[in-house]
Amino acid sequence: MKKLIISSLFGALFFLTVSSCFSQEKPQILIFTKTDGFVHQSIPAGKKALMEAAKKAGFVVDTTSDADFFREENLIQYKAIVFLNTTGNVLDSDQQEEFEKFIRAGNGYVGIHSAADTEYDWPWYGKLVGGYFQSHPEIQSATIEVIDKDHPSTQHLPEKWERRDEWYNYKNLNPEVTVLARLDEQSYKGGENGDHHPIAWYHDFDGGRAFYSGGGHTPESYQEPAFLKHLIRGILWAAGKND
Repeated sequence: MKKLIISSLFGALFFLTVSSCFSQEKPQILIFTKTDGFVHQSIPAGKKALMEAAKKAGFVVDTTSDADFFREENLIQYKAIVFLNTTGNVLDSDQQEEFEKFIRAGNGYVGIHSAADTEYDWPWYGKLVGGYFQSHPEIQSATIEVIDKDHPSTQHLPEKWERRDEWYNYKNLNPEVTVLARLDEQSYKGGENGDHHPIAWYHDFDGGRAFYSGGGHTPESYQEPAFLKHLIRGILWAAGKND
């Protein structure tokens, strides 16, 4: 009987030790930067900043602009994929299917800025990202109203957040997303979405998680501590790390 109890205790301790090890594993994230249209000069700055911040935040980052990488044997190692200023049709039908399987397996997607200027002919992606690019005025300062501070990506932000960037107007907005922040169109020129002008949002989608932030056009964006923290926390949330 004593041997059985000792054996059971050893088994329980072993399980707890293994579980603890798994819980402490660093999530692995893929940053995808393929373009089939406008190429943002901020992509190198964005990659560098996100990779440096990732080390401090405790996760591992790989980067690619090669769509052929979208195969199950490659994607299986990642918890989230970041579309960093992608544009146009970046995945073929087979690669799209692989990405859909990735999300349905419970993984995450993060879209930054022109991720919304991507894959207009793929309705599933349109719902995932949460909206498509329609137009934009010149780069200028604007006021962002942070309306949901319960999400990790916005907890550190002020209710009125002043930033300079290229501000997208959107079409085909997905009404099922939870809006985190919206633009005050009275604070700048060229807004076309009216009182409901979301600029950052998140939602659960098709078994996975999706987070989008409309900032990040300029290289200088990725030197802003508040904006970078906003992205990193959004990435961690998409990867399933809610703390």
